[in-house]
Amino acid sequence: MIKESTILSAFDVAKERYAAVGVDVDNALESMKKVSLSLHCWQADDVTGFENRSAGLSGGIQVTGNYPGRARNIDELRADILKAASYIAGTHRLSLHEIYGDFQGKAVDRDQVEPAHFQTWMEWGKENGMKLDFNSTSFSHPKSGDLTLSNPDDAIRAFWIEHTKRCRLISEEMGKYQDDPCMMNLWIHDGSKEVPACRLKYRRILEQSLDEIFSTKYENMKDCIEAKLFGIGLESYTVGSYDFYLGYGAKKGKIVTLDTGHFHLTESVADKVSSLLLFTPEIMLHVSRPVRWDSDHVVILNDDLLDLAREIIRCDALDRVHIGLDYFDATINRIGAYVIGCRATQKAFMQALLEPSALLRRYEAEGKYFERLALQEEAKTLPWNAVFDMYCLRNNVPAGESFIADIQAYGKEVTSLRN
Repeated sequence: MIKESTILSAFDVAKERYAAVGVDVDNALESMKKVSLSLHCWQADDVTGFENRSAGLSGGIQVTGNYPGRARNIDELRADILKAASYIAGTHRLSLHEIYGDFQGKAVDRDQVEPAHFQTWMEWGKENGMKLDFNSTSFSHPKSGDLTLSNPDDAIRAFWIEHTKRCRLISEEMGKYQDDPCMMNLWIHDGSKEVPACRLKYRRILEQSLDEIFSTKYENMKDCIEAKLFGIGLESYTVGSYDFYLGYGAKKGKIVTLDTGHFHLTESVADKVSSLLLFTPEIMLHVSRPVRWDSDHVVILNDDLLDLAREIIRCDALDRVHIGLDYFDATINRIGAYVIGCRATQKAFMQALLEPSALLRRYEAEGKYFERLALQEEAKTLPWNAVFDMYCLRNNVPAGESFIADIQAYGKEVTSLRN
């Protein structure tokens, strides 16, 4: 445990250091209140959900590992989420997939799901200060196959259209209940292992499905559309590609979701932010970490994440960018995975808020590119960690590495006892 006096003295030094390059540390700490993360419920139970069916995970995604202590029911899931949140400074949200409804052990097919199945989640969220976001669930179902909303089969496509319509209604009721818009994310795995005879055919069907789904207007939810690079077994063709959703979002005024794991590894997701802000109303982020492919590794503080956070702050876009997380790792302590990824994301935004932007922009305007690059490099080693420790202290969560022992204890006393 870091002594409070150590945090305070280090913060004083950091404050002086940043002031020398024109950065107001107190303003940065105040701005961090806007960095509200949407935690993904599926990390705690390996994307299993609470449907009364035995279908395994499908739809081009996969969870690896069998670390003990997976949440087995709604009560364990909620307890684990609250435990993880206790180590994350600030006020945050919870993102639910449709398969996490409170179905009370009853079989409810996805074209029959209703807001009532999420009433206890709304009450739980209000009780615990966590507003809710939502996701339709197209995978892990007998009717999923390779195609859902882009399926030429009228009956299968109608099933998934009805499912998604109902998810939008649920999101609307969540937004009303919490008096804050619910972000409703639409992601489908639709694709093909080999190149189809006509790519356009399935994309035209998907466009028609989306038009029907979005024909009902709501006031308390916001639609987000998420692209995919490829899925396992669907490697050659993705119907809902980034180009497809970018075009649809720009044309129809929808929020495009940028999942940082859904692009080629050499692409810069950060570079997409400024363009999207010009042509779409807002941006939804799913912060993930790909290794070789969309493998949803636990988020760490790497250059890609830092670049993304800096770009959002440089665009003064915190009010237009919604920050969710999306990864699932069953090879390590699941609660620890939550905390590592969330704190890494917060650290990236803390560094971005502490960037000496005024001086950097002045150098750029004056054509002083040596000075700009030199300051950018020096800023990397300024004592941002002392400011982050202060942020944790002021929010009554552990600073530094002291959360590790607490999570180990919870694992020993709680999650390891689960069969």
